[in-house]
Amino acid sequence: MSPYYIQLTEAEYKRLTVYEKRYREKARLLITERVNHYIRFTGESYTSLSIRDQKSRWGSCSSRKTLSFNYRLIFAPSKVLDYVVVHEICHLTHMNHSKDFWGLVAEVMPDYKIHKKWLRDHGNELNLLTYLETQGIDIRL
Repeated sequence: MSPYYIQLTEAEYKRLTVYEKRYREKARLLITERVNHYIRFTGESYTSLSIRDQKSRWGSCSSRKTLSFNYRLIFAPSKVLDYVVVHEICHLTHMNHSKDFWGLVAEVMPDYKIHKKWLRDHGNELNLLTYLETQGIDIRL
């Protein structure tokens, strides 16, 4: 947990929790819509979709065809979120990072390398507090 969280009062922490719940719900709606849009390009299907706050992953795809996404993607540019969606959907076909996998990613999203690089360079900036600050929302009471 970051030092910023430790410095919050109980009321401020509750306020932050309310915001997080709101953005998780928004992420579920948006990511589900994007998955359903891009899944058409692969001819695959998934069994379930989950939204989490993963510390080290933006998304994952299990052998049981469960797609999981980090809710913090909601704070990324839309094309970056789409890149992660496409990446995970392509794992439904190729459960690895083979040449065939990356070929399918490129087929669905030809400019994926731009968005992959953005995420690598700026992913650490995708968090609730940073987003709220950029929107001029102070959680301090």
